[in-house]
Amino acid sequence: MRILFLGDVMGRSGRGAVAERLPALRRDWGLDFVVVNGENATSGMGLTPEHAAGILEAGADCVTLGDHAFDQKTMIGHIDQEPRILRPLNFSKVAPGQGARVFTAQDGRKVLVAQVLGQVFMKRPFDDPFSAIEPVLRANPLGARVQAAVIDVHCEATSEKMALGHWCDGRASLVVGTHTHVPTGDAMILNGGTAYLTDAGMCGDYDSVIGMQKDEPMRRFITGMPKARFEPARGAATLSGVFIETDDKTGKALRVDMVRQGGRLSASGPAL
Repeated sequence: MRILFLGDVMGRSGRGAVAERLPALRRDWGLDFVVVNGENATSGMGLTPEHAAGILEAGADCVTLGDHAFDQKTMIGHIDQEPRILRPLNFSKVAPGQGARVFTAQDGRKVLVAQVLGQVFMKRPFDDPFSAIEPVLRANPLGARVQAAVIDVHCEATSEKMALGHWCDGRASLVVGTHTHVPTGDAMILNGGTAYLTDAGMCGDYDSVIGMQKDEPMRRFITGMPKARFEPARGAATLSGVFIETDDKTGKALRVDMVRQGGRLSASGPAL
């Protein structure tokens, strides 16, 4: 299978880049399945049903969230109505929605998508992500019940993302980090056949401080005092993520390529 994962969509600029570029990527790269992290798509804080619909209409098969999953209160009632949106498995035992789901691609092949939140340096103590993902992987063996599995690891700490990648190695097609909005350069296939990238980066304006207009974050770093709200930067966005190709029999990765399209980062992607 050919699978594309796009990192955190950041505000209006990120939504515009997804709407503009994803349909062509889906066609030109012959993509079988697309996952997009949308937890910052609405004003940089959460996701509304309207903006979720726009990402899905652009060509996403699944939208994952994160620690800002329910910052937009309309998502609380909407997520149970739209099974293509996933919140983290370990967000809360009483949270609405699902943290993992098996999807059916257009050609009938099955794809597991799941998301977990990290614990290190996060603002609130979420449940253990390792024990949260374990039963999901056991119930959906790669190359048997599902033909591919994508795990979105929404973490602050690089070490925690790497540890989760190795924990899932051989049992997932792709483990990819989100949350920091900074793309890493370590795309690789682990020993067990799982493609891994520490952070997919963001779909947003990189002439910013992790997607926010620069003045207010810089003021707070320099003075320690807030003056205004953070606002998403609105310049040309870079579409950032990762592309993988998997073996149909085993579900393991055959190739992995970082994706950087448009905006300030050098354009790149799989040579197909």
